Amino acid sequence: MKNVTLPADVKGVHIHFVGIKGTGMAALVEIFHARGAVITGSDVSERFYTDEILEKLGIKALPFSKDNITPSVQYVIYSSAYSPEKNPDLVQAVQKGIPMMLYTEALGALSGTAYSCGVCGVHGKTTTTGLVGTLLKNLDLPSQVLAGSVIASFGNSCTMTKNCVPGAKNYFVAETCEYQRHFMSFCPQKIILTSVESDHQDYYPTYEDIRNAFVDYICKLPVGDQLIYCADDQGAVEAARIAREKRPDIQCIPYGENAEGDYRLQFGTVECGKHFFTVQAFGQCAISVPGNHNVRNAVAALALAAELLKTDGKNPADYAKKLKDGLAAFAGGKRRSEIVGKAKNAVGKDIIFIDDYGHHPTAIKTTLAGYRDFYKKHRIIVDFMSHTYTRTAALLEEFASSFADADDVILNKIYGSAREDASCATVTGETLAEHARKYHRSVHYCAEFGQAAEEGMKLLAGDSGKDFPDGFLFVTMGAGDNWKVGKHILEKMGGSAS
Repeated sequence: MKNVTLPADVKGVHIHFVGIKGTGMAALVEIFHARGAVITGSDVSERFYTDEILEKLGIKALPFSKDNITPSVQYVIYSSAYSPEKNPDLVQAVQKGIPMMLYTEALGALSGTAYSCGVCGVHGKTTTTGLVGTLLKNLDLPSQVLAGSVIASFGNSCTMTKNCVPGAKNYFVAETCEYQRHFMSFCPQKIILTSVESDHQDYYPTYEDIRNAFVDYICKLPVGDQLIYCADDQGAVEAARIAREKRPDIQCIPYGENAEGDYRLQFGTVECGKHFFTVQAFGQCAISVPGNHNVRNAVAALALAAELLKTDGKNPADYAKKLKDGLAAFAGGKRRSEIVGKAKNAVGKDIIFIDDYGHHPTAIKTTLAGYRDFYKKHRIIVDFMSHTYTRTAALLEEFASSFADADDVILNKIYGSAREDASCATVTGETLAEHARKYHRSVHYCAEFGQAAEEGMKLLAGDSGKDFPDGFLFVTMGAGDNWKVGKHILEKMGGSAS
């Protein structure tokens, strides 16, 4: 299974994907399908939003079975969620000696065929990658972008392709993941680093462990190539400094409020659903997604697009309007501040339903702060489901104190990982609720989604209060499946899905 390489031309090559409904896997399928590969794949029967992507390509996910590995299958790409020792497709592929690659290895192989850029960081990878793709869509650069979610401005796809020519110099930008050092398979020539802080404690027990992984990834850059890093994030600054000490040839390009140079940021006002800001090299810009963190993501994307234009021998100043238009066109991604529906309660108050993937205390704080800015006159109710027992235990007080910008908080049971033994966990969702009550006056613990929906209905009934004349914002947040709570309430209230 090691040292498997894919042919440069995959036209007519039969590739079977195990775990094909995973977001990254579906994105990879889109790219290989566009390049002419023959695709089959298998997964669980539960329907996911990626089913729509696959169906557009004429692909139907098959149930796991050894019979999926037909004589025509030439390569197997599989998700790390499935084991070659247990999954029937993979067991059969091993027995037949078919070349196999993990998703991250396949992404790495793909990155070696183009001028590739990796977007990494504990927070903001998907949104930043989506922003980059939306900008490149407006430019005359041959480019392909792979994001870790469906991006509205990609045409509700995980990928964006513009003017790519086989064998020519094409630019490839992909979201790259730090977990288990997966990004070390990628071959970057430029990197965006949004943030570094303690996370994935099951694999990185200390902050230094995860920081060092990012440093090692940065040091994969070829001689003289570029790291674009957030000067407002202490961990990113530290990782950049250490990498530069190891590799003085790397160009370190800062962005943010604390940056000097072209990508220095100055925050502006929030008006009429737009967040205005100024970037030194481009003047005033605006995005239509909430939160200062997303403004920083936009500046990171702007920096990478500008540096790619320079790499291609073009002057970014000549593309200023197209770049600003690209920022304005970005409408977010699936489960990234996604407006999923709207309804009215019995007394006619408006309710906006939002779903967000935020699952780390920093992401929760910054996202809710962004909603408070964007929806000043709405009462904010958040239903949160923490993901992994190890993360919750390691960051318990950080989680507990992260809901300051919500008016009411509903907490669910913890969404465990298959890698964890729940019976050995030192915390529960109820533990988190007890600690959250030290910081917040309105915390409700509802282990199951049915209870949470019932509590949510109570909180959404009646008037939203004199301080919130525009109604309610109901937010489901987390890496689990508690989006079902918002969906259930929306349906019960007879609202309309977006």
